[in-house]
Amino acid sequence: MVRPKKFLGQHFLKDKNIALRIVNSLILEKEANHVIEIGPGTGVLTQYLLSNPEIELHVVEIDRESVAYLSEHYPKLTGRIVSGDFLDLDLDNLLGRKSIIIGNFPYNISSQIFFKILDFRNQITQVVCMIQKEVADRIAEKEGTKTYGILSVLLQTYYDIDYLFKVPPGVFFPPPKVMSAVIRLVRNQRDKLDCDESLYKKVVKQAFQNRRKTLRNALKSLNLPTPIYALDIMEKRAEQLSVEKFIFLTKEIEKAYEARSI
Repeated sequence: MVRPKKFLGQHFLKDKNIALRIVNSLILEKEANHVIEIGPGTGVLTQYLLSNPEIELHVVEIDRESVAYLSEHYPKLTGRIVSGDFLDLDLDNLLGRKSIIIGNFPYNISSQIFFKILDFRNQITQVVCMIQKEVADRIAEKEGTKTYGILSVLLQTYYDIDYLFKVPPGVFFPPPKVMSAVIRLVRNQRDKLDCDESLYKKVVKQAFQNRRKTLRNALKSLNLPTPIYALDIMEKRAEQLSVEKFIFLTKEIEKAYEARSI
């Protein structure tokens, strides 16, 4: 038996019906059948992934006890277990092609995992994951609500989000103190932005760090060119802007910066 470790945020799913439902949520394609499972634990998802001959599987596990368990109980994983922290991995070596991410993400680092996925969005075509319901709500939410935030905008910029189903605490060992939810992210058709990507991220993050303020006040620290403050959009708050409007605003800022430097 593998002992769940609090410092790793481990809550092992014990309901096999839910595990199968998560695995069946994958949309497999011939050119993207390489699946990477994050945090397999005792293999509740892994067993179903291995049973699908269409899937080429690798698992990433930081817990040595889990690695030993997986090696002993799933011989098919020989040579497919990456022992280490997903956040520290050089994904260029692990990916190397179009890949899909699946897993019951540790709730304490789920946001960091998503930011890393964004960095490799052109290789990661899909993500199916179980996360804290509150985070799932935030990621899937559209503009106009208090739940909508930085992760909502940045992930929706490059992925279509499907909110699949909720999962109660009682199906885990030990049970978490919160509800969970399963979501699916599928890479959209946006290959690149019509604006500077680093500036786009900066605008989104700064806008939501002061989300109660209008953009005119929230973005003051960016030292924006004067003409930007005359735009109608600057009267709005961050939560009122869709992805497209954030791209529009960033393009306008970019053009104003260029004009100021001439």
